[in-house]
Amino acid sequence: MARQPLAPVRPPCRLYLITPPHIAHLDAFAAQLEQALDAGDVAALQIRLKPAEEGDIRNAVQRLLPIARAMGVAVLLNDRPDLARTLGCDGVHIGQEDAPLAEARRILGPDAMIGVTCHADRDLAWDAAEGGADYVAFGAFYPTATKETAHRPELELLSTWQETVEVPCVAIGGITVDNAAALARAGADFIAVSGGVWAHPDGPAVAVSRFAAVLAAVAEEI
Repeated sequence: MARQPLAPVRPPCRLYLITPPHIAHLDAFAAQLEQALDAGDVAALQIRLKPAEEGDIRNAVQRLLPIARAMGVAVLLNDRPDLARTLGCDGVHIGQEDAPLAEARRILGPDAMIGVTCHADRDLAWDAAEGGADYVAFGAFYPTATKETAHRPELELLSTWQETVEVPCVAIGGITVDNAAALARAGADFIAVSGGVWAHPDGPAVAVSRFAAVLAAVAEEI
């Protein structure tokens, strides 16, 4: 019998943290962040403050970026490729109403990480992937209080994307420790979480630890 080629091993799904939209006490949050990042595997931190003055965004990046870097966590800034470059972030996450992908790439250069929100639209994701995005984000998969959402993709979108496209996909929106496994099994390369960590009743560090355990268990299955 002819030997069959081995199926490619899919990397485990990883946690992608997003800050709360408002940080009342930056030093206190920085301490929480350090504890959270020390509690389990985190791939990236997106600093997303809305609404916020530019000075507040600068202060947040300057305070939080060194903490994440010390833990080997990539730092992306939401919406602002210009500030991301000025402040030394690893990249930017842009929405459909933000700076175009080509403009963000021009500002940040070829080595920066750029992610694009694609809601529940596979065509938007294809365009982003072909345009050089480093990842595409689908969501919101579940109800969320972090931001207003008008799109609710099915899990099948993650599976189809995983099977047909090499560009990684991020699942976002209302993700908790209880529903994260379904997204990881469906094909998410990353799960983006905000309230599910920062508003966890047992604290952010416990939340990250539990997310890490869930994702590790799914990785053992697939």
